[in-house]
Amino acid sequence: MTYSFLGWCLEVICKLISDHKFINRGFLIGPYCPIYGWGTLLMQLLLQKYLNDPLVLFIMIILLCSILEYFTSFYLEKLFHTRWWDYSNKKFNINGRICLETMVPFGIFGMFLMYAANPFFLNLFNSWNETFTIVLASILVIGLLIDTIISFKMMNTFKNLCKNIEQKQIIPRDDTERIKKLVKKQIQTSKMRLEKRIMDAFPHLKIQTWNKTKKKKTKKESCQR
Repeated sequence: MTYSFLGWCLEVICKLISDHKFINRGFLIGPYCPIYGWGTLLMQLLLQKYLNDPLVLFIMIILLCSILEYFTSFYLEKLFHTRWWDYSNKKFNINGRICLETMVPFGIFGMFLMYAANPFFLNLFNSWNETFTIVLASILVIGLLIDTIISFKMMNTFKNLCKNIEQKQIIPRDDTERIKKLVKKQIQTSKMRLEKRIMDAFPHLKIQTWNKTKKKKTKKESCQR
């Protein structure tokens, strides 16, 4: 949870620098990006044996983070029919899900975590009263579960909105620009505040559309802000 929160802070700061405004980044509503927490936890559990070899550790961190980011993107796309990030315009990318430009910084950050941040936080948490730690952890887990349920429900609503717009054939299926504007307008003029937050947090979000003539889902660059 600590690194999920710090990862969220990092994402917010990056968007603040690039867009000059606060944007609540992340799939979940609360101030945390779980992919950072899971990544750190996996590094702590799986890569301890490489601490004596910094070069191998650096390579293993990049490999681990790449696998985690790739399959997170793949899983969310299959679950919600959304592409949350796309590195297709970056060099040395794999299916637009991961790229070398982001993996090298992750490797550097990972080295800092393994050699400095992790020992600091572990010593800090171990110094806390055990009962206090258990109570705090329980509260955080309950809050995270509630947030996850609400966020999953919200994304299903968002997905169904895009699906209904296409199935009703309000506009031509290949007119992605008008589809995008219609979805954005409907979200902004309704009470769908959580859905609007997703559009703001992921301005390049892509949605898979439903091709009824083929009776299967096909990828299209629609619903992209």
